[in-house]
Amino acid sequence: MDDVEIRNNEDAGRYELLVGGALASIVAYQLVGEDRVVLPHTETSPSFQGRGLAAQVVQAALDDARATGRQVVPACWFVAQYIDDHPDYRPLLATP
Repeated sequence: MDDVEIRNNEDAGRYELLVGGALASIVAYQLVGEDRVVLPHTETSPSFQGRGLAAQVVQAALDDARATGRQVVPACWFVAQYIDDHPDYRPLLATP
């Protein structure tokens, strides 16, 4: 696959996945206090769909939440499904 880069664009409040320098997929986030992150939206550009890129950027966001000690609120169905499919991320789920 082309050159893939994932970055945290803090100013835009989203993780971005770029393929060959082109923005291909994002997962938006909102920090709530010091210990929670809400993931409300995931999107992949139509020309990049079907390559598993959304899963890669969601994984990066979840790995970052784990590394920073934050709990996750999966407000996006794709993020919720990803966590369901990858049980090792379930401990990150925020308690009500």
